Amino acid sequence: MRRPVRRAVLVPAGAGLAVAAGLLLAGLLTDDGGAKAAPGGRAGGISAAAGARVLDPGARRDAPALAGDDLDGRPAGLAGLRGHVVVLNVWGSWCGPCRAEAEDLARLSREIPAEEVRFLGINTRDPDRAAARSFVREHGLRFPSLHDPAGELLLRFPPELLNPQAVPSTLVIDRRGRVAVAIGGAVTDEQLRPLLARVVEEES
Repeated sequence: MRRPVRRAVLVPAGAGLAVAAGLLLAGLLTDDGGAKAAPGGRAGGISAAAGARVLDPGARRDAPALAGDDLDGRPAGLAGLRGHVVVLNVWGSWCGPCRAEAEDLARLSREIPAEEVRFLGINTRDPDRAAARSFVREHGLRFPSLHDPAGELLLRFPPELLNPQAVPSTLVIDRRGRVAVAIGGAVTDEQLRPLLARVVEEES
């Protein structure tokens, strides 16, 4: 049974443009609107714009167990988020592209209902939590971030899904705890919304 989706939240005004953008991001359309064949690379993977890779449900891998303390020393992790679609964003206060995408992520985390999508960050290569907390306050990030100064959590992921050297990176994890979308590089609101809508609409 499909879960209801608040399209007014996940899909911005101009539904036709949003659908086209979603198809383009999913790699199903080329820039000129023509059909695009799936690449002959890894089975189950569909290339997408903005460095995104969308995985067919049958080809998805479980996300590794992630748990630890957030930037305020409180416990955080993926285990308590099972049953929700999760946006997992890797960032650092020292990272220019992270600053470019932070406000879009903050806006999405406020606008999308928590019963549909949860957000979790991994703060990496920031030995000083104070710098990371300052970044969070500056950009209005309300979701928790695991503090991972040495990048140990990133090494738990297959490198083809999450390159530990690529910061920022964003993963979308489905309700069953599997990686559904992998995005290397900064992501925008317009790029992420249709991908989230696609995963939210999937059957549990």
